[in-house]
Amino acid sequence: MASIDEIILRSTNPFDNFRSVNFWHKQQHPEPRVDSIHQEAIATIQATLDQVAKDHRTRTVILDGDGGSGKTYLLGRLKKTFNHKAFFAYIHPFPQSDYIWRHILRYTVDSLVQVPEGQQDSQLLLWLESVLSAIKQRSIKQRILKDDIFDLLRSDRRKFIDKLKVIYKQASIYNADIFFGVLHDLTNSELYPLACEWLRGDDLSEESLQALRVKNSIDTEEAAREILANFGRIAAETKPIVLCFDQLNNIARLPDRTIDLQTLFDINAKIHNEDKNFLVIISINTDIWKQYESRIDQTDKSSVDRIVSLGLINLDQAELLLASRLYSLHRQANPLPNSAIYPFKREYLEVEFPGKKTDPRDAIILGREIFQKYKEWLAGGKKGEFIWSGDVIEPPRALEIFKLKWRDDFTKVQQRITRIRHLSSPELIQMLQEALAALDVEEIKTPLFTKTQFASYSLGYKLPGKPEKLGLVWTEDQNMNTFFHVMKACQNAVDKNSSLTLRLIRAELLGNQKNKGYELFTKIFRGSPHSRITPDINSVHYLATYHSLVKDAREGDLVIGGKTFGLKGLQALVRDSKVFDDCSLLKNLGIIKNTDEINNSKDGNGKTNGRQASHNQQLKLVTAVKQVKLTKEEMEAKEFVLDLVTTQQFMGREILIQNARNQFPMLSQSQITQLIQQLCQEKQIQILDPTAKPEAQLICLVPKR
Repeated sequence: MASIDEIILRSTNPFDNFRSVNFWHKQQHPEPRVDSIHQEAIATIQATLDQVAKDHRTRTVILDGDGGSGKTYLLGRLKKTFNHKAFFAYIHPFPQSDYIWRHILRYTVDSLVQVPEGQQDSQLLLWLESVLSAIKQRSIKQRILKDDIFDLLRSDRRKFIDKLKVIYKQASIYNADIFFGVLHDLTNSELYPLACEWLRGDDLSEESLQALRVKNSIDTEEAAREILANFGRIAAETKPIVLCFDQLNNIARLPDRTIDLQTLFDINAKIHNEDKNFLVIISINTDIWKQYESRIDQTDKSSVDRIVSLGLINLDQAELLLASRLYSLHRQANPLPNSAIYPFKREYLEVEFPGKKTDPRDAIILGREIFQKYKEWLAGGKKGEFIWSGDVIEPPRALEIFKLKWRDDFTKVQQRITRIRHLSSPELIQMLQEALAALDVEEIKTPLFTKTQFASYSLGYKLPGKPEKLGLVWTEDQNMNTFFHVMKACQNAVDKNSSLTLRLIRAELLGNQKNKGYELFTKIFRGSPHSRITPDINSVHYLATYHSLVKDAREGDLVIGGKTFGLKGLQALVRDSKVFDDCSLLKNLGIIKNTDEINNSKDGNGKTNGRQASHNQQLKLVTAVKQVKLTKEEMEAKEFVLDLVTTQQFMGREILIQNARNQFPMLSQSQITQLIQQLCQEKQIQILDPTAKPEAQLICLVPKR
């Protein structure tokens, strides 16, 4: 086995991950857990959850803390610790206030279809199982096994509905026949996906509605609110549902650009006062809560049962946090280091945090910087004694670190979002609006439509240097009746403004000549100047990846190389890194130019213009692909390898290959090895000890002369 210093020199920095995410999103390297951190907060929330489980009365907790205090991480820890006694839902920030109930229902069901650790069935099926258990307990056939009663009721849909209507007669279930009928469909493996889509509020096609034996989708705020309440009305036999609202700096904004926190507290008051069996946790930054608390109606604030504040951690806890990140490296070493935080010293914490307190993020950032400097010292031959000087990361490396972060987040989004209509139209429009703003698009207006329920499906904008007004409409609703009404809104918009050029974004089918919506579509979009753009799922991955970074930036949680970036800083990184340049939707909209357009763009003196100059990197990559005949994925992997070596400075050859294969699983080890060899031949990286065994070889950048 290798020494700890050898392992450190070869490894990636274990402190690179600063970010906690939606607790249902899978993480390749889950954050280590330190039980003593925020133990009092967890105990308080646990006691509140136990009260809800006991009397089924809904309660609300505000979880506040400064940026970096660990609010999102704590939500994930609560889910992991208490998922056996409650169902957990992570609610993303709502993009439009007039769509909030449908948004909450969508993300509640999205969470309920997730499978908890140690279980084989989803939360939704486990919830349904508890409902079926109630049927068994109230039935005269009490000695029949649970699976027998499950199969019995599954075989007879009408019997299932009637039985539940009798049991929950006093609960005032909304649309009981339809709701219980869809619950019955959850027991049918063929209908289960459709039933989940209906429950989350997808606007299903007529054929899908017929398969579920229902007439309409959940297409109004009132219907979404009542369906959500139905889950609480079946309270006596089921575990509580925990609704976790997070990243509130990203919720819908009012005309004065302040966040619409009042609407969220209106919603909470309604759930708190009228529904059973919910625990609502509202996670919010302390400064935002202080700023907005006085603006919230007093009656709504009275619906908050407890405020749990996350304070700073002490240096003992910070030391445990560092040790948890270093543990995986230490256990590989022989002999074991004599300190759990080697190569760090307690003095580093005491010097950096003289007040003896810090927040978890700052402790991790310190760990990252010290670890990186220690690697440099090791690579330099251990000259003199290692001393932490407090230097921060060199600014030029922020771009490479961002590109690595983008690639990692993009890969996770690809795995998570497999259909465009997984996202609602208001969310898609919000994501597109954020991307346009990052790329300096002018006069972005949301919504474009007014006085219509489909306003949140639209936006207006202008391209730089062009006078015409452009409008976008994005709808993936499958129902042709809804499609007709969206087309009607489009017709009204162009009738009111003849100078408007409208573009419909839609991947779903358009219907046929028998549909009125199709007729209107043909009239509007089958000729100049209006047109339809068919988006691909890859373009949505670009928008969703950027959206997740925007949320972090607005929360003050976007950390790149030890530095916190706000929204403007993120937008600059996006433009400098050109991460959107392969997004086909943005190309089709004219926001991003194709390579041949850039080549042909000249100024009056025949020189390339600023736009072309800004694409030099892309053109170099294209040229490189032609010269060495690399596939697009190989070229991206080659750039990834170079960026990773740039940010880590020194890496073990085998660890570099492993990281590249994790990001590009379609490439073989030999292909990655060839890319490394190419970079060596191009004198961009070098193998320090080429005669050593592969597992002992170190790779670094070629020093600049």
